[in-house]
Amino acid sequence: MTKRPTIIDFVNTYVDKYQDATFLREKVDGVWTETSFKQTREEAKIIGAGFLALGLKKGEKVSLISEGRNLWVITELGILYTGAVNVPLSYKLESDYDLTFRINHSDSRFVVASEMEIEKVRRVIDRCPAVEKVIVFDDIPLQENEIGIKELHAMGEKYMQEHPGAIEECMAAVGPDDYANISYTSGTTADPKGILLTHRNYTANVEQGASVVDIQQDAVMLIVLPLDHCFAHVAGFYTMMYHGGSIATVPGKTPTAQLRNLLPTMQEVRPMVMLSVPAISRSFKKAIESGIKKKGPKVEKLYNFALNNNIKYYKEYYNQGGWQFWRKPLVNLFDKLIFKTIRETFGGRMQFLIGGGALLDIDLQRYFCAIGMPTFQGYGLSEATPIICSNSGGHARFGSSGRTVVPMDIKICDDKGEELPIGETGEIVIRGENVMAGYWKNPEATAKTIVDGWLHTGDRGYLCKENPRYLYVTGRFKSLLISSDGEKYSPEGYEDNLAVASKYIENVILHNNQSPYTIVLVVPNKEALKAAAGDDPEAQLKLIEADVNSYRKGGSREGMFPEKWLPAAIVVCEEPWTEQNGLVNSTAKVVRGKVEKHFEKRIEYAYTPEGKQLVNPQNIAALK
Repeated sequence: MTKRPTIIDFVNTYVDKYQDATFLREKVDGVWTETSFKQTREEAKIIGAGFLALGLKKGEKVSLISEGRNLWVITELGILYTGAVNVPLSYKLESDYDLTFRINHSDSRFVVASEMEIEKVRRVIDRCPAVEKVIVFDDIPLQENEIGIKELHAMGEKYMQEHPGAIEECMAAVGPDDYANISYTSGTTADPKGILLTHRNYTANVEQGASVVDIQQDAVMLIVLPLDHCFAHVAGFYTMMYHGGSIATVPGKTPTAQLRNLLPTMQEVRPMVMLSVPAISRSFKKAIESGIKKKGPKVEKLYNFALNNNIKYYKEYYNQGGWQFWRKPLVNLFDKLIFKTIRETFGGRMQFLIGGGALLDIDLQRYFCAIGMPTFQGYGLSEATPIICSNSGGHARFGSSGRTVVPMDIKICDDKGEELPIGETGEIVIRGENVMAGYWKNPEATAKTIVDGWLHTGDRGYLCKENPRYLYVTGRFKSLLISSDGEKYSPEGYEDNLAVASKYIENVILHNNQSPYTIVLVVPNKEALKAAAGDDPEAQLKLIEADVNSYRKGGSREGMFPEKWLPAAIVVCEEPWTEQNGLVNSTAKVVRGKVEKHFEKRIEYAYTPEGKQLVNPQNIAALK
């Protein structure tokens, strides 16, 4: 393999190395199927030849929208084999505008869609004049200008017979700096930016990722995150290809069905590795605790004692044991008695999970380590393809985002762009082969983001004084709140901690825009509130208030955050924050600006004397 391999070079290297080993796992008609490395490449070449038969040329764009499945991976490789560019679209896009904008802005000539997504495409296709044909993954009745993937496959086989060597010529013509993807941002603004990721961006970041996370050759990864995101590309199927492992996806024709199938799939596939986000980790923890509670008070008491022992033993991971070495025999005993059984719920072979997206609360990291299923925090962004750093087995500091990848340059800068000393907080700025080529059709945004080869992430953080290889990410610059005295502070730590610590609260954001006091918006767990306080809304509100105020003086979490940052008023939201209403994006991150806009009148009310009171008509109505 060359020093700057393309994705095509990369795939060829590892297909030749692992040949008949399983790469793709998929459940079809109730039966798990296996596709080898070699079969994956051959199928991709046929699909690529099918696109050549349609007239696709180097540099042209194809939009792909589908849930995770084998055909997603094979079709993307097929597109790349022609020298064209895949435009992966989130299957969680709901609005016609969002879909139309991406297809048109990317200049896509073709669109590929699954049965689950085809109706969305059909709704907007007449507003996408550049699209010549839509390719459908599934065997369903087709409309004008649509063809099935089977027909494309047959066209590819015929093309390869009539034009021997043509697809291989296209593959050989692709260079490391050619575009592989236009990856659109999550859409927190009206017009998302298209991130240009090259072949070398991807292969470089796989190599970089291997410098911080090691995976055994026969490992099985279950991918539950959308395949459209470059995190699933790099940390998912390209990394597993690099290590000779395999990937499986969760079956289901709808997002709800996939969510319902997650645990059964884990028990069938028995994955060793998973990519996660905090929302998944929180749901796993609540499911475990709910199951323990059902076993009765004696089991719950033993579980809590064992959990407390393990958390104290492992501490922040890097400093585990120490003078508390005497806890280790108890760790081993409790693992056999309790935690091994819990892990069987998730397949029983899980070695670790890697968390991306939003920051993973340190208490969650301690929790999953204690039960023997460590969830390691990583950090990155799409503009960096995306991995910048990660914790891993044997190399972790809970609270940090892990060791920075190599080779890559990193520095922390003040608001004037000057480099700060190690240990001081500022903007995270990086330079390396994983830095994007720019934003598609947006040179102004590119020039602001990449300065002299350095990518300005817009995230705040600092390098660990004891070990500068470890990066601590403290939040987004644009998330900073401004108090009435002009002081700026980051809300993420409080928000993440409260969402994990409280069984009565599902989601949290703090709000203060130079206002007299900070308020907190919470999504209630109505089921848990009702179980604890019946149908009494005032009693339910008191439970929420107790958790919100537990960070104040005298509370169980006193001192975790400065008192002056803590909220003085509570807004109980009447509806959950979901992808469907646009308040959560495709990687399960809460979109702060949209939440604030959506609940604008509730926020205004919270700054009135009546609205500042916990028990007010709007909070009571929200609990019904």
